[in-house]
Amino acid sequence: MNILKVQGGKELEGRVKISGAKNSAVALLPATLLCDESVNLLNVPDISDTVALFDILSYLGAKITNLGEESYKIDVSNIENKPITDEMSNKLRASYYFMGALLGKYKKAVVSYPGGCSIGSRPIDLHLKGFESLGAKIEYEENNIIISAEELKGSNIYLDFASVGATINIMLAAVKADGTTIIDNAAREPEIVNIAMFLNSMGAKITGAGTSTIRIKGVKNMHSSVHEVIPDRIEAGTYTIIGALVGKNLKIYNIIPEHIEALTSKLKEMGANIEIGPDYLVITKKDEYKPVNVKTLVYPGFPTDLQQPFSVLLSRCRGKSTVEETIFENRFMHLPELRKMGMVVSLDETVATFIGPNELNAAIVNATDLRAGASLVTAALAAKGVTTITNIEHILRGYEGLVEKLQDVGAKIKIEEI
Repeated sequence: MNILKVQGGKELEGRVKISGAKNSAVALLPATLLCDESVNLLNVPDISDTVALFDILSYLGAKITNLGEESYKIDVSNIENKPITDEMSNKLRASYYFMGALLGKYKKAVVSYPGGCSIGSRPIDLHLKGFESLGAKIEYEENNIIISAEELKGSNIYLDFASVGATINIMLAAVKADGTTIIDNAAREPEIVNIAMFLNSMGAKITGAGTSTIRIKGVKNMHSSVHEVIPDRIEAGTYTIIGALVGKNLKIYNIIPEHIEALTSKLKEMGANIEIGPDYLVITKKDEYKPVNVKTLVYPGFPTDLQQPFSVLLSRCRGKSTVEETIFENRFMHLPELRKMGMVVSLDETVATFIGPNELNAAIVNATDLRAGASLVTAALAAKGVTTITNIEHILRGYEGLVEKLQDVGAKIKIEEI
């Protein structure tokens, strides 16, 4: 078993380059199946989730060539539509994108229930309802979901919740459907725009991505393309929060500042030392901040994926701050671990209340999920002493080169095997 050892209290100075977006890459890789030839994907992050997706693509018959510098050629011209087994699906939540991609291409998908972090129920009902609206039939066999259709026909689909996963999965299934599909109350995240642009570059006809109404006119064939994964806004936000705690002119670059505006505006409200450029920001710590209230919302609101690391920053706020979680019901599992490190926080259903400032101290803590793990790394960097973090495979799922990037700017952090 591997653990992370972090010696806190070190000032971080230098440059951190942001990698390709996990939440975009994990949808783009299954989407390559819709091509009839081969595609080149650039800026693909080297994380365990993308490794798992490459394994599934290889299992289906894709030929994957590493072109260097995080670029890959993926030849899907000889794909075989085979069931995605429980062993493969359980490694990550994003395995469900193979449902939409295989259904769109072959009119049939057999996929086991997806895995991923236990941060809430995250049902896939909206995905399946969308597939049914396109003409598919849903069957269940042991742990498999079997989705099939004689033909897929365009349809008007209203999402009860602006789900990123459902929006993308319906797009994948609809690009080769007969007629026009309209998704209302679609999610608006930048990752959806990135995926729509990729599909369009292969010949799809998608308009409205990034708005609440997406139109997809079905096409018969999709051709080769070259496409780049956008920078990871959650990684950018995490390092920005770290900079607000322990940074000294810490430069976060290769970012799209508009994508993290909900965070940076909240940091300005707190009184942070932050300078924002066209594709970078520079941040320096302060000993104390003004208290703030945060409510997670779908994009462009405050990201649920950042509320856990952001919670750590509230240890520097004088007075009462609150975080209200509206997306996932189990996204406060980091709080008991932060209490071990000295945070004063109470939880009332979906609202966490923080009283600060607090001095953080080293402890042995457990990463219950990806972003909870990010919050513990953030806390450990600011704490006195050496913190031990267990279950670090969750963290490595979503942050490329985390240890190396932090070491390069002065952090004392390492992975140990026990």
